[in-house]
Amino acid sequence: MFEKFANIFRIPDLRKRILFTLAMLAVYRLGGHIPTPGINADKLQQFFQQNQGTFLGFVDLFSGGQLRRLTIFALGIMPYITASIILQLLTVVYEPLAKLQKEGELGRKKITQWTRYLTVLLSAVQSLGIAISLMKGGDFVVDPGIGFILMTMLTLTTGSAFIMWLGEQITDRGIGNGMSLLIFAGIVVGLPRGVADLVDKAKNDAWGAFTFPAMVLLIALMILVVAFIVYVERSERRIPVQYAKRVVGRKVMGGQSTHLPLRVNAGGVMPVIFASSILTLPQTAFFAWHTNKVIGPILDWLRWGEPLYEFLYAVGIIFFAYFYVSIIFNPNEVADNMRKYGGFIPGIRPGRRTADAINDMLTRITLVGALYLIIISFIPEWMITGIHLQHLWGPFGRLFENAPSWFLNGLGVTFYFGGTSLLIVVGVAMDTVTQIEAQLVMRHYEGFSPRSGRIRGRRNWA
Repeated sequence: MFEKFANIFRIPDLRKRILFTLAMLAVYRLGGHIPTPGINADKLQQFFQQNQGTFLGFVDLFSGGQLRRLTIFALGIMPYITASIILQLLTVVYEPLAKLQKEGELGRKKITQWTRYLTVLLSAVQSLGIAISLMKGGDFVVDPGIGFILMTMLTLTTGSAFIMWLGEQITDRGIGNGMSLLIFAGIVVGLPRGVADLVDKAKNDAWGAFTFPAMVLLIALMILVVAFIVYVERSERRIPVQYAKRVVGRKVMGGQSTHLPLRVNAGGVMPVIFASSILTLPQTAFFAWHTNKVIGPILDWLRWGEPLYEFLYAVGIIFFAYFYVSIIFNPNEVADNMRKYGGFIPGIRPGRRTADAINDMLTRITLVGALYLIIISFIPEWMITGIHLQHLWGPFGRLFENAPSWFLNGLGVTFYFGGTSLLIVVGVAMDTVTQIEAQLVMRHYEGFSPRSGRIRGRRNWA
């Protein structure tokens, strides 16, 4: 294994990409310690400690603790993700944007440019909401006023734009998807804090006689969730494909059997990120108006753990799972390419029939993947805050009034090792390892997994 890791640094291009990625992640972590001017950091820290089992604590987990300190990178990558969602949705309903997307590299560059502009706009709106909320929330601001609002908007918007630039640089000149790696870095940095929190609960017997069994149960659940995520992420539906023999000149081409792999979770963690970012936007932008008679109740219904939030979250994951797959995989295009090269699925006629068959299989398998994402995403919510079914309307809420407290109100455990955070960590780690392995095998080095290239690497350093 050490020999395989050493092979990474024997390839100059791969070595430069990895070192560049690590340098950009270091810059991202450095910016996470620069506070926004005019903030009473101690008061804000105390507020987040009091609300660590709520939606704010969950959002703070994804920012790597930057939101509780309100650093210059407090908004994180969420404005960019939200802007990407909006433009991708518009490509479906707005025909000029759909035509622009089909123009190839030039069209994609134009859409990327619009995404940057929209990211800056969304960051400005969110930073305005944060600034007003801090001034109305208590002693969080040293010198409240219009100057603080403008300074906060400028600082947080610039930080969000810089994070967007970091992600694009990692994607172009580093290893893997830069945006996913930034989210990965924000979550991983919180793992030591999660370990310390569990150790403190064990020392103080936070749950009384149930403390030791609870710790054992948490560790077992962590292992099961990791195994479940790895198993599903590696699972795929293989459609057999047969290529007919063709005579080209004096050579006989084709005549081989292969398969078309359809991943169970083709969208990866993106549907979860898309759904959570959409639901986070109103909470962030309108938090200052939580006392309003109209907006206040709506924000209460959309709080973390509330039935309406859980329902919209599940629906959003299912929707974005299908939406993301429809963008990255086109059954009609796959069927046309198979027909051009003499390929067909046994028992199914080439052309439209093949496209319909692939689409039906993809529809069923995407639903399984979406349900898997919902289960994984709900685990931290059940552990931290529960699901408040007693808040349902009228008689439906009274049905759950006598339900166990741990089910309705959670255990108050910051579950860093499971759910959405672990899904992102495992997914990004697997994708990054896959890309590094592909670079190794392409250069005739042996990869990490047993099924990768078997060609032994050279001994001398390049």
